[in-house]
Amino acid sequence: MTRGTGKSKEETLIEMSEAGSPSGGECPEEEPLNNEENNGYHSTLDSGSLQHDDAKSSSSLCSECSGTVSKCSSQSSVLVCDQCEKEHTEPVQHLSSLAGIWRKRTLFLKYRSRVDKQQQSKDSVYFRDGKRRIDFVLSYVEDKEDKKKQERRKLYEANMQKAGLELELEDKSESEDGKTFFLKIHAPWEVLATYADVLKIKVPFKVNDIPENREIPVGWLFTPLRLPDHVMHPDPDYFTSPFDNNKQDFFLIEDKETFFPNSTCNRIVYYILSRCPYNKDDNLSKDKRGIKRLLNNGTYTSAFPLHDCRYWIKSRDSSCESERYNLYRYWARFFRFYKEQPLNLIRKYYGEKIGIYFAWLGFYTEMLFYAAVVGLICFIYGVATYDNTVWTKEICDGKIGGEIVMCPLCDKTCGFWKLNSTCNSTWQSHLFDNTATVFFAIFMGIWVTLFLEFWKRRQARLGYEWDLVDFEEEQQRLQLRPEYETKCTSRRLNRVTQEMEWVLYQPVADLIGKLCLCWSAVVLWISLIIASIIGVIAYRLAVFAALASVMKDSPTNKLEVVGSLITPQLATSVTASCINFVIIMVLNFLYERVAIWITDMEVPKTHLQYENKLTVKMFLFQFVNYYSSCFYVAFFKGKFVGYPGKYTYMFHISSLRNEECDPGGCLIELTTQLVIVMTGKQVWGNIQEALLPWLKNWWSSRNARSHPESLYSRWEQDYDLQNFSQFGLFYEYLEMVIQFGFITLFVASFPLAPLLALMNNILEVRVDAWKLTTQFRRPVAAKAHSIGAWDEILNMIAVFSVVTNAFIVAFTSDMIPRLVYFYAYHPGIEPSMRGYVNNSLSVFNISQIHLANTPDSDENPAWYNSSMITTCRYRDYRYPPGHEHEYSHTMQFWHILAAKMAFIIIMEHVVFLVKFFVAWLIPDVPSDVQARVKRERYLVQEYLHNYEVEKLKKQLNQRGGGDQCICPEIAATVKHEVLSECLT
Repeated sequence: MTRGTGKSKEETLIEMSEAGSPSGGECPEEEPLNNEENNGYHSTLDSGSLQHDDAKSSSSLCSECSGTVSKCSSQSSVLVCDQCEKEHTEPVQHLSSLAGIWRKRTLFLKYRSRVDKQQQSKDSVYFRDGKRRIDFVLSYVEDKEDKKKQERRKLYEANMQKAGLELELEDKSESEDGKTFFLKIHAPWEVLATYADVLKIKVPFKVNDIPENREIPVGWLFTPLRLPDHVMHPDPDYFTSPFDNNKQDFFLIEDKETFFPNSTCNRIVYYILSRCPYNKDDNLSKDKRGIKRLLNNGTYTSAFPLHDCRYWIKSRDSSCESERYNLYRYWARFFRFYKEQPLNLIRKYYGEKIGIYFAWLGFYTEMLFYAAVVGLICFIYGVATYDNTVWTKEICDGKIGGEIVMCPLCDKTCGFWKLNSTCNSTWQSHLFDNTATVFFAIFMGIWVTLFLEFWKRRQARLGYEWDLVDFEEEQQRLQLRPEYETKCTSRRLNRVTQEMEWVLYQPVADLIGKLCLCWSAVVLWISLIIASIIGVIAYRLAVFAALASVMKDSPTNKLEVVGSLITPQLATSVTASCINFVIIMVLNFLYERVAIWITDMEVPKTHLQYENKLTVKMFLFQFVNYYSSCFYVAFFKGKFVGYPGKYTYMFHISSLRNEECDPGGCLIELTTQLVIVMTGKQVWGNIQEALLPWLKNWWSSRNARSHPESLYSRWEQDYDLQNFSQFGLFYEYLEMVIQFGFITLFVASFPLAPLLALMNNILEVRVDAWKLTTQFRRPVAAKAHSIGAWDEILNMIAVFSVVTNAFIVAFTSDMIPRLVYFYAYHPGIEPSMRGYVNNSLSVFNISQIHLANTPDSDENPAWYNSSMITTCRYRDYRYPPGHEHEYSHTMQFWHILAAKMAFIIIMEHVVFLVKFFVAWLIPDVPSDVQARVKRERYLVQEYLHNYEVEKLKKQLNQRGGGDQCICPEIAATVKHEVLSECLT
């Protein structure tokens, strides 16, 4: 039967009216009769094709009609051609008598389709009528053998229509691959108004009348950094209030079609799709609902909102805002790196959640500038003071350092060596291990506090400007996860709202079992990281001895510039760091799946709880994964070596002697480890974020790029892009927080770390903007009033960084031993560093070295003469041979240890005191924002009161004008069901 659309049968085959369709699907146009089309689009109308059509047999025409009918049925459209139905029921003779009619009808439809396609460009965000905007798109590939998927789609689309959504289908013949159907979805005003009320979306009711008084001193200096006002402020500033569907005349509604931004529309549609069931009315199974399940089981291949235009050119439709084009032009290009970010436009186009991320990333990058400047000054200080350093001169002096014979660094394969061979590594170490290191460590402790406190103020201002002031966790009950709702089995009374709400009942034993399983898995993976670190340490111990023997006569030693820099210690450290980086990447890749699986098992109630739980699990793992190797070098390497007569061994294995620090000190090794892991992660992250999506998109759209613009539809262009997953923003935060840990936890060892982070982040902002604007489908807009659990993690890192930097300065750096020598053990009357090198080295009798530790005869250098050289030196403070306390620690060792502990306590208390004072001094919310919030709340109450009073006056006047009681006007009741579990 034909649907009652008020159109002729011929028109019905070309376009469908959603009002009378159970699923809102579009019946496809008839299949073309020749092969001259370009992927379903007709570029010309030639007589040859018409003549070819005339030769069409009547039987093939009937089969085409039958195919059309079946195709419409598969798309949930109830359409059966009366003529074709009659043809199949009457005798075959009737077929020949109607052949002429069918031929004329088919030619008319083909001509109509060609004309229509030439008139309207497919690069559009509207339905075919050019009025209803596409808010969401679903795609699928029809599998005629899989009846379950067809049935799911039919029921799901019917339920979408019951919820008030309007649908339009693009046939597979219209797609580039000839296989994919596209279902376009539009939410009319009644649906948007209903769900805006449900979701408490804030909308304007009055123009903001508070003047802006945020004048920046010497603001003209920042003019080159500014963007045009229409980009920075795409909308006027309004006072807003949660939308009430029964008080529509209270709000500033000028045009219902544009009242809700497109990002709000796609958010509402996705809310409906996430809760829409795909079962029959008599089957109330909660498991069968939501677009996520349909995507997982292959019923649909993708679901996404549309970009409003191509990113490199404005839309030809004057009613389209072309916001994507503005974002690309003013924000997503690298040569705009010095410009401010259009945060309001980002928020309007992508939603508050993505807007908050870019606001935080931009603010973090700005604050890095100050840390980078101070770190660069400290590094320049190290370069400038090298020639004035007494102990480095003594090491490089042939008469001092050249006469000091050092004990072997490993068993058998390492020979005796002279101290002046470490001249270059000593110079490298001094660049980072100098007096400025202490100052910079204290500065970074204060900088972290300033960064976090000023971000709170920035976040509060954005929260007001973006209507997030009252967006608290309690309101997240309206943001329940569909996965949670489907598992709810009972209801209970909410003590706050006094409403019945769905709850997930979990027995105590089941809950405890899940918690134990989840956290046992986390501990297991953390143990795997520790085991891998131990493996890398074993690699260091085993390879160092081998490299020491091989590189003794290596050709690289003869290189003029870098020959002296390539040492066994450096080679071992670099290769071990690279191996450790590869292990980090592999474990990270595997654990991501485990963390998601664990969090899904816990079934969090809201999206916010889900993200927070996943964040904690991922960061705990990443913390151990990325920082464990740095912790080993900083706090363990070289601390438990023993001395030549009594070395300590790893696991008591004689071939794995605990490794000593580089002759230049452990700080330079920590710097090397930090640079390799930090830089490697940033480079690899940028490759993953930018290069891989670009290559995938280039490959997937290689055929469609040759199509004219009018034939390459907007939904196909977005379909060819990469999907921005629900964890896309999570990984961006994780990458930046890990970087934040590198520049704060270990910054005392590498003052240039903030500079490297600054350079990376300047690129990161534009790379993230570029990939989001050009390489990914438009994400579903989501609200967020803060950066979530990452805020607490940043605060934890900030506190922990004070402790780690204090320990690095005390135990990894040589700063404290130098200060103790300078003030307490210097020779002569005036404090001096002369003799420090000799004082810091202990003496050991070579004849007392065990045979297992003695170097092989061919491993010692040519200058070594066993009869002339009887002692060797090593880094420690122990009594010399022949002393009554031979080889035990001297009193100076204990003085230095006491000084180290005192320094840690003093530095921590000073920094923490300053941190707490700064945090107390700086209010979290700016005073002008507080005034604006109070003003807005006052106006909402006043305007609502006046609105109700005026409404009551009108009702009283109407009643007084006649005997008949006239009820007050109320908004029309929407004739569709509201899909919200929390409201039922």
